[in-house]
Amino acid sequence: MLERFLVPEKDRVFVHPERMLAATTEIFEKCGQSPDDAALSAEVLLTSDLRGCESHGVSNQLRVYVQMYGDQQINPTPNVRVTRETDVTANLDGDTGLGLHVLPKAMEMAIEKAEKHGMGAVTVHNSRHIGMLAYHSMMALKHDMIGITTSAGNPLSMVPTHASEKLFATNPWAWAAPAGDEAPFVFDVATTQVAGNKLRLAERIGAPMDSAWISDPDGAPIMKQTQLPVDYHILPFGGTREQGSHKGYGFAAMAEIMAPILSGMGAGMFMPTVPRTIMGHYVQAVKIDGFIDPEQFKDDMDRFLKRLRTSKPAPGENRVVYAGLPEAEEVKIRQQNGIPYHREVVEWFESIKAEQGLEFELV
Repeated sequence: MLERFLVPEKDRVFVHPERMLAATTEIFEKCGQSPDDAALSAEVLLTSDLRGCESHGVSNQLRVYVQMYGDQQINPTPNVRVTRETDVTANLDGDTGLGLHVLPKAMEMAIEKAEKHGMGAVTVHNSRHIGMLAYHSMMALKHDMIGITTSAGNPLSMVPTHASEKLFATNPWAWAAPAGDEAPFVFDVATTQVAGNKLRLAERIGAPMDSAWISDPDGAPIMKQTQLPVDYHILPFGGTREQGSHKGYGFAAMAEIMAPILSGMGAGMFMPTVPRTIMGHYVQAVKIDGFIDPEQFKDDMDRFLKRLRTSKPAPGENRVVYAGLPEAEEVKIRQQNGIPYHREVVEWFESIKAEQGLEFELV
C-alpha cells in the first residue's frame, strides 16, 4: 500500500491480532451472525489487516457492515442455496448475506468440483460485500490450485473512459497461484486508479489524491494533486485514454459480465441504490495437476518469482517485489508487533463496546 495511506506514526495504536479477531467476532455475533459465520467473517477482515490491506479490514469495513445490519440491509442468517448446477459449475443465491461468510462457501464448492473434474467455477447472486478478494482466491492455494475471484454490483463509483456518468463499482479481480519456497503470487486489484476504500483511508488522514486518480462530476480527469473533493468520480486504472484507461475500463466490464450478469442479476448500473451494496460474485479453482505435476509447477514458480525478486532495481529504488511478497512479509511483522490501527478506529471500537454491552478488550 502506498505510504500516504498508512496510519501516521503519531496516531498508531498497536493491537494484537488475536484481540482484534475476538472483538470483531463478538461484534458480528451481536449483529446476528452464527458463531461460525462470525468467526469466518472476522477472519476475512483480519487477514486483510495482517497483510497490510487496511482498506478492506476492520478500519473501513466493519462499521459499514454494522450500520447495514442495523438498517436491515444484510441478512445475518442467510439460507445460501444452489439455483443451478453442473459437474463443474454452480450458481448460488446468497439470500442477501454478507459475502465475508457466503463467498468462502462458494469457493469451497469450486474447489470440490475442481478436485473431481480439474476445474470448478461458482457464481453468487443476491449477496453483499466480500471484503478482500485475495482471501477467497488464496483458499485454493493449499489444494495445489490457482484461485480466481471477481465481484461487481453497486455502489457505483467509476466512470468509463470518456464518460461523465458513474456506471461501475470498483470491480476488483484477484488471482492466487502457489509456489514452493517463495511466497505465493497473490494479485488483488481494483479496476479503478485507486481502490474506493483507500479513499476513505485518505480522508481519515488527509492524504492527497494524485493526478488522474479521480474526475470532477462531469467526468473530466483532475490532472493535479488535490485533496479529496466532496463530489467526484473514480477513473479506471490508467486514468486517461492516453495512459491506458481503456484497459481498466475493459477489465471492469469483464468483472461485470463474469459476476452479476453471469449470475443472473444484470449489471450493477441497473440495480437499486438501496441497500448500499448489492453484489454478484464469481470464483474459480483450477487444479494444477490437470495440466502439469504440481511440484514441477511450484518449482517453476519459485524460479520465476525469485528471478523477479532478485532483479536489478531501477535507480532510486531499493528492490523489486512481486504481487503477494510484501503482504506475506507484513503478516510476519504484524503477527509479532501487532496491527497499527488509527486511534480513531480504536475509539470506534470502544464506543460500540459501551453502546452494545460487549466484553472484548483491545488494548
